[in-house]
Parts: sequence; structure tokens; C-alpha cells
Amino acid sequence: MNSNNEGLQIHKNKEKIWTRDFILICLANFFIFLGFQMTLPTIPLFVEHLGGNDQLIGFVVGIFTFSALLLRPFAGHALESKGRKFVYLFGLAIFVLSVGSFGFAMSIAFLFALRIIQGVGWGFSTTASGTIATDIIPSKRRGEGMGYYGLSGNLALAFGPSLGLALSGVLSFKLLFFICAGLGIAAFLLSSNIHYKKVEKSAASAGTVKWDIYEKSALPPSLLLFFITVTFGGIASFLPLYTAQKGITGIQWYFLIYALALMLTRTFTGKLYDKKGHQAVFIPGAILIVLAMVLLSWLPNTYVLFIAAFLYGFGFGTVQPALQAWSIEKAPKNRKGMANATFFSFFDLGVGVGAMAFGQIGHLFGYGSIYKTAAVSVVLAIVLYLFILRKERVRVHQVG
Repeated sequence: MNSNNEGLQIHKNKEKIWTRDFILICLANFFIFLGFQMTLPTIPLFVEHLGGNDQLIGFVVGIFTFSALLLRPFAGHALESKGRKFVYLFGLAIFVLSVGSFGFAMSIAFLFALRIIQGVGWGFSTTASGTIATDIIPSKRRGEGMGYYGLSGNLALAFGPSLGLALSGVLSFKLLFFICAGLGIAAFLLSSNIHYKKVEKSAASAGTVKWDIYEKSALPPSLLLFFITVTFGGIASFLPLYTAQKGITGIQWYFLIYALALMLTRTFTGKLYDKKGHQAVFIPGAILIVLAMVLLSWLPNTYVLFIAAFLYGFGFGTVQPALQAWSIEKAPKNRKGMANATFFSFFDLGVGVGAMAFGQIGHLFGYGSIYKTAAVSVVLAIVLYLFILRKERVRVHQVG
């Protein structure tokens, strides 16, 4: 009887999500995302301050994501060969140094170069942190656990953009960027105390790991993510300028409402995914994002801005963690890092393509056209999802 109780207790401990290491990775994730989110709406303002136009804003924002994109495959392989700790701390250090140097940029060219370096740090650190969280979370509660992990980034999103915009109005850009770098240092110190998973020999051995740039099993959800995150490039880069042009106030509240809606989804969508799979969450979430983009393209007043913020947060918060859990769950054990790298590579690609393409669209056709185009991108994601779902059902039927 006692042995049965002990076995039951061990099983419960194995299924526990909120361990010491999970709390540490969530806190580290919160601080690095807070530093990042504070720069998100202020970088376009800084480019404008340096004399840049919409097209240059798009390129400065977009190059960051493309440099992160190029480095993620290296990060994914390094996670399996060099270990989680080395990759994560290396990425955080690069991020801190680059963001702390923003304040010394006196030209757009120098800022452009620093953004490339920042993308390297971001690519390594975020690929590592998601993989570390996956290592820590029990496999049977991965959808729920990744939802809670994502909540740490959402909390940063709730305060970061608004805090960054508020501080940019009272502090110099240099001091603002120093504060963001300091938050990265806090993440570095916290992550230094995590007990990291040891790299398996099969994963670390060069003779058994073939070099590649993506994990095949993660491609379907990652491709869907690309079409979704294109919308984020348009919001992060141009929504503050769009609302200012239309004389609509409350852009700080937009980011707060969006983040709160994201946080709300974390309380139930992970559990829903664990029980019923991505079929229960993807299409409803994507439809909400489409509605949000349509409202932003219209945008007659502040109230519509706030409604769009809620719909976008609820939709994105439903879709993103489900796609991430989907991309990781089918990957082999020694390919979880590469699966996570693939997922975030498409995340970066979507944001980068969105920022650059929308810079051109906004310059030629006006800001409203950005969000009409973004709505079309999400509709394409829904069509692609239905195609993937049909293909999977045919495969299962053939196997059966």
C-alpha cells in the first residue's frame, strides 16, 4: 500500500508543471521579452527621429527578424551539440550588448547594423528558451505548460510597449535602451541558475546528426504561423504611426488590451489543445484575427481600435501556442531544439516579410491597405490549414 502511494506521489511530481526551473525560465523569459517589447513601438519612432521614412522603418524592423531567422538553424543544432545553457546565455549576452548600443546610434546605417546583431542574440535566446521550457514541462501537459510559458511573454507584452512609449516621451532614447539592456541582464542572471537538461549522446554526436536547416515534422504548423505573423509585422511597425495620422488616441492601451486578451486565452486554450488537438482552436482563433485586421483597416475611432486589440489578442493567443505545441510534439526527442528553431524561423520570417512588405504598401497605398492585406494573409492560412487537415486524414485512412 505504501509503495503504491509512493509511486502515485512520484507520478504526480513528474506531471508537475510549476517547478523551480520552470518558474526561473518563465521569469527570464518575462524580462528578456519586456526589454524587447519596450523597443518594439519605439524603434520606428527612433528611426523617424534619425530622419527615416516608412520604407526605412520597414527595413530596420524587418532586418532584425531576418538575421534571427538565418541564425535559428545554427541555434537549433547548437542546442543539441553544445547544450541548452551555452546557447541561451550566449544569445542573452548578444542581445544585451546590441540593445545597450542602440543609444549610441547616430545614423540609420549604424542602427541597421546593430539590429542585425540584435537578431542574432534574439534568434539564439528565444530558440533556446522555448526548447528549455519544453524540456522542463511534462509531455502529457505540454499544451497547458507551453500556454503558461507563453504567458510570461504575454505579461511582458502587457506592459512593455506601453511602458516603452511612455518612457520615450520623458527620457532620452539612450536611457530607454539602457533600461531595456538592464532587463536583459536580469534574464541572464536568472537563467544562470536553471538546471539544464544534459544533451543526449545521440544528439551531440556529429556522426549521427545530419546538418540541415529545419525539422520536417514542424513544417506544417510553422508554415501556418508564417501567414499569421505577417499581421504582427504590420501592427508592430506601423500601428503607432497609423493612429497618429488618423488622430486616434490610445495606442498605449491597444497593446495593453491585446496582451490582456492573450493572457486570458492562456487559461484554457492549452488544456483544450491537450484534450482535442489543434482542430479545436486554430480556425476560431484565425477568424478572430481576420476580424481584427478588417477593423484596423477601417479604424474610425478609439473604440474600434480597442475592439480590434481584444480580438487580435484573443485570436493570436489561441493560435500561437497550439501551433508551437503541434510543431514540437511530433519531432524526435533529439530534434526538439530543431523543431523549435523551425517554428521560430517561420515566426521571424512572417514578421520580417510583413514589416518590409507593409512598409512599401503603406508608402504607396496608405496605412489602411496594410491591414486589408494582412486579413488576406490570415484567410490564406485558414485555406492552407484545411488542406493540411485533409491531407492528414487521407494519410491516416490509407494507413488504417
